[in-house]
Parts: sequence; C-alpha cells; structure tokens
Amino acid sequence: MDIKNEVLYRVYFLLFGLLMPAAGFLLYRTINIAVINGEFWRERGEQNYVMPRKIQAERGNIYSADGSLLATSVPYFDLYFDPFASAEADYYKNLDTLAYCLATYVDNSYTVGGFREYLLSLRDTSVNIRRSRHILLKKQVSFEEKRRIESFPLFNLGKYRGGLIAEKLSERKRPFGLLARRVIGYNREERQPVGLEGRFDSILGGEPGSQMMIKVDPRSDLWLPLENLSEVEPKSGNDLVTTIDVNLQDITEEALLRGMRKHRPEWGTAIVMDVATGAIKAMANLGRDDAGKGYFEMYNYAIAMATEPGSTFKLATIMALLEDGYVKLTDSVDIEKGNTIFSEIKMEDASSYSFKLDSTTVQRAFEISSNVGMAKLVDRYYNLPDTGEENKGAYQFIQRMRDFNLDLPTGIELDGEANPYFKNAWSRDDQWSMVTLPWMATGYELRITPLQLLTFYNAVANNGRLMKPYLVSAIEHNGEVIEEFRPTVVQKAIASKTTIEKARLLLEGVVKRGTAMKLQTNRYSFAGKTGTAQVDYTRGSKGTRIGGYQASFAGYFPADHPKYSCIVVVYKPQEGGIYGSDVAGPIFREIADKCFNSMMELHDPLNQGPRPVLYEKNLPSYEIGRAEDMRTVLDYLGIPHYGEPAGEMILLTASSDSLLLQQRNFSTSTVPSVIGMGLRDAVYILENRGLRVKTDGAGRVVRQSIRPGTKNVKQTIILTLG
Repeated sequence: MDIKNEVLYRVYFLLFGLLMPAAGFLLYRTINIAVINGEFWRERGEQNYVMPRKIQAERGNIYSADGSLLATSVPYFDLYFDPFASAEADYYKNLDTLAYCLATYVDNSYTVGGFREYLLSLRDTSVNIRRSRHILLKKQVSFEEKRRIESFPLFNLGKYRGGLIAEKLSERKRPFGLLARRVIGYNREERQPVGLEGRFDSILGGEPGSQMMIKVDPRSDLWLPLENLSEVEPKSGNDLVTTIDVNLQDITEEALLRGMRKHRPEWGTAIVMDVATGAIKAMANLGRDDAGKGYFEMYNYAIAMATEPGSTFKLATIMALLEDGYVKLTDSVDIEKGNTIFSEIKMEDASSYSFKLDSTTVQRAFEISSNVGMAKLVDRYYNLPDTGEENKGAYQFIQRMRDFNLDLPTGIELDGEANPYFKNAWSRDDQWSMVTLPWMATGYELRITPLQLLTFYNAVANNGRLMKPYLVSAIEHNGEVIEEFRPTVVQKAIASKTTIEKARLLLEGVVKRGTAMKLQTNRYSFAGKTGTAQVDYTRGSKGTRIGGYQASFAGYFPADHPKYSCIVVVYKPQEGGIYGSDVAGPIFREIADKCFNSMMELHDPLNQGPRPVLYEKNLPSYEIGRAEDMRTVLDYLGIPHYGEPAGEMILLTASSDSLLLQQRNFSTSTVPSVIGMGLRDAVYILENRGLRVKTDGAGRVVRQSIRPGTKNVKQTIILTLG
C-alpha cells in the first residue's frame, strides 16, 4: 500500500503541479489572444494577408472609319504612400527633400516644415499606433504628373523601397462628345452593357494580369504589391474600327435634332447606309426625356423598336405583285376616290390625290400612296379562302415577304435587335382574318424595325443584292489588323432584275410626281417612299380610334447611281404636321443635301468623258518665247505641235487643232519688237543687244517706248506690262 500511495502521490504531483499550471497558462493565452487582444491580432492577421490580385488591363479604343477616336480610355492615378516600406536609413536621409517636393508640387496646403513633421509622425510608432501603410497623397493624377512624383527623393528608389503606391484607374472618354452615343454605348458596373462597348466587351477589355499583394489596411480593401517573379502583366484590349463616318454622323444627328425640335415627337431615328456594302455610316437616335425639356440619345430605336411601318411597306407589296406577275404598272385599279370597305371595316386614303379619282394606273396608285389601291390589288390576287390545296394566296404573299428577307433580323453587331413580326397565314394564334392581307398591304398587322426596313430598301438600290448591315470593319491591336470584316451578301437577288428596275422607277416617281414631289431638287436626284402610320389605334365597325401617328421616309440617293440609302422615322409628332412628306421627308432631304454638298464621291468628275478637241481659237497662237521652255509647256499640257525650228526663240502659230513651231529671228542693229512676250524673254532679247531695260506694271509686254526697227544705239527702253 505504501508503494501504491507513493506512486499516486507522484501522479497527483505531476498532474496538479506541472500539467494544470501549463493548461491554465494555455487557457489564459487563448483568452488573451482571442478575446482581450482579439481585435489587435485579427488586424495584424489581415495586414499580413497575402494573395494574388487581378490587375485590370487597358481597354481598347473605338475608331471611326477615317481613324478618328470615338471612345478611348484616359488613365489617371490615385497616389498613396507606405511610410514603412523604406529602410529607416533611406527614410530619414531623404526626409527633408521629400517634404520640400511634396509641399511645393503636390499639396501646398502644408508648409515644408509642416510636411516634414507630418512625415516624421507617420514613421513614429509611438504616435502612429495603427501603423497605417496607405497614406493618401493625391487623387486623379495624370500620367505625366505621376512620373514627376516618382522622381522625388525616396520615391525614386522604386515602388518596393520607396513606398509610393500608384493605383491605376481609367475613365472612358468620347472625344466627339455625345456623337453616336447609343451606337458606341457603355459597359458600366451594375448596368446592362449596351452598344459596341457591351457587344465587344471581351475584345475591348483585354486580359487582366495578376500580382501577389499584401493587405495593408484592415479597415478597407487596400492592397500593396509585393516584389515577386510570378507577376503577370495585363494584356491591353484590342481596338475596334467602325464603319461610322464622323461627318455623316454629325450631319444626321443635327438634321434629326432640328426635326425633333420642330415637330416635338416622342422619339425619332435616322440611319444612313452604304448601298454597295451595307456599312452603317450614321445611326442617330433621339428620345424625349421624362421632364420633356429636351431630346437625348437614350435608346437605340433604330434596331430595338419594331413598329407597324405604314406606307413605306408598300414597296414590298408592289414588288410581290410584280414578281408574281399579277400586275403591270400600266394596269388600272379602282381606288373609289380613296374610300372602300373590307369586311365591314372602312379603309381610307390619307393623300388628297385620291379624292377625285375613281381609278388610276398601278404606278400612279403607288406614287400617290393609295391605301385603297394597294389593298384592293392584294385582296384580289392573294386574299383567297383557305380551302386546302387549291387556294394558297395568303401563303404565297407571306412567302414573298420571306423571299425579301423581311421576316428575319439583320444580325447587326449590337445587342437588343427586335425580331420582325409577320403573321402566319390563316393562323388562329395570330388572329388571321379576311382583313389581315388588305391591311398588311398598307403596312399594318406586322412589325419591323427601321434598320430591317432600310436593309430592304438598300437591296432595291443595290440592284436586288441584299447586304448584311454591319458596324465594325476591323479589330486591331497597336495598329495591326487582327481580324477584318468584309461586306456580306445575304442574297444575290431578292427579286428578278425586271422587278427591281420597276421598283426603282416607282420610287423615283414618288419624288417626281407623287407624295414627295415637294421635296425634290434640281441639284441631284433621289428616290424614296413616304409613310404615315396610325399608332395606338382601335378599329371597329364605327371607325378607327387613333392615338397618334408615325411619320417616315425611306429612300436612297443619287437615284441613278445610288451611293447611300437612308431611313427617317419620327414617332408621334405633335406640331408642324403628321405626314411622312411633312415630317420625316424634310429630315431625309437635309441629310441628303449636306451629304451631296460635302462628299466629293457624290459628284461627277469635271474631266469625266472624252477630252475635248482644241480648235484654232482655243490655242495660244502668235506666242513668242524661248524654244526649250515652249516645248516643255506644250508637252506637259499635251497640246499637239510640230516643226523643228533651229533658233533660240520660236513663234507659235495655230493650225487647225495643233501648233506650228516657227523660228523667230531678231536683228542686232535695230530695236526688235517684244510686244506680247513675257518679261523674262523680252529682257533676255533686249539686253543681249545692249539695250538698257526699265519696266512698268506686271504681266506681258503691251507697249515698248522705242518703235521696233529703230536703229540700236544701246539706248534705254521702257516696257509697259499688263
């Protein structure tokens, strides 16, 4: 028992004498670290938290077709200072000069002495208990100013020894202000990306880099880069080269804004497209702000707003009739003075041209935009009851719209393009009825965006070739082309050559004799179609209740050799008219006028055609001059000449359409005639014969003071020039 008790005593001694104090000490340290000084150690832990951090890449630029900057990123820097990054010796050695530079060039609210005391306090741990390692020096510093500050004493030791922390930021700038704002778009945090900035974000954004960083301040998300070999440099984004023409965009926006201010609509859009390629040269969108104080580019109506187009759609209607061989332009159609009934629903013409006509030709019905005329033709040839395999008129008409590619979006490089809407023939889901086709013939019971309709008109201007509209022509990096986007042909021909020729003839007739007649000019020709559509309407047996109108004009110019196609759509004009010819047409005309005035490619060269024949009266006959000079001028101008006189001076004599070169001799004993000669040749002739020459005036010799043939005694001769 004694031995057993002794062993137990020893065990108790070890347990209570040694292990319990150790456990108590560990418990105390745990409580001290986790509870009493927990905040301090958590801050220290956060301060020493190291992890790889992403470095944002430089965003690419967006250029216009001529290389002008439409959008670019302008870098700036927020500068901070880590007073504990430098060795103590380096810090105090450069303290005075650094204080002088900072007080003089960075923050003049401090005196030099005041800044020195401030720098001392930052390093003094007894004063600066929290050991802040992220002291703000200056915000939004330019690159040049940053380079200058980096050259200051201490900072010039480098970012790891000097303690200067430069946080790079960038701001997206548009050198042309609000020009093409919605097309260029933006890519902002917490907002839906739009425009080219949004669609090509991955290309413009580049590839971010990475670097190991240490968290320097537990109170905020501030990090300091560490020097290590695993740093990955960011790759800057690629640049976009667009098809936008800055001058044309400016012309289009100004014309649209002027029209909007005059007519006070809810919104308006205008697009200009290159006929041959489908390149978008200008796209303007303006909408009225909520306060009604002005118009701004807040929404891309050109691609996102699908509406019932109204009479501009009649071009597709007449082309379907022509392509199927149902009508000729000279055929007669009964327009009933602009009023008719379809299934107890009344249809009226908006144009006063119809009110006195019982019937007219198909061509004239199109030119005066007769709703009744177009609707009755479609109703006659396509609006047949659905009786199975025998009659498929409605299916045939809808198929023609598909042949014209009107049922598909354009696929332009912008997000948010609305899909066109065409009813399926005899579909109950689409509420097809016996009045669907007559109203579809005049641009109702379907929806299409302005860009989709313009693409169709552009195909007509392009002799039937349908081009895909596009906004980006190339992707570049540091001036080198990475990828090039060429024009894309969607369909080689949307209709036969004969139909296209007749369609162009009809569009020219609208301007020459129809609803757009007052818009024509004798300076150049253009072709197009007016449109006036009812919006927010309700139709019934007692009439139609209308909530407003949409005015439009679609066409191209010049009419004979189209260069640009253009569409203008103005939604719910409040003042100055409601019709396409009064509201949208003048905007189209202003765009076309300014394009014609400012763009040389729209003008015929002055020297086009065969070179005119030079007749005797047009040739420089009886000109006298030095032989070598005369031959040089005649060869340069391409004027035919013959004769090889041996003398130094020659006389030009016109003969038919060429010049005869004859030798001209001058006497040495008498005063020669120099009338008609240039001053240099006249002085050369006279002074070589010893005469002293004085001149009066400028030009060629028109008079000489000594009569020709007078004996030469080396006298003074006065030449009058004129």
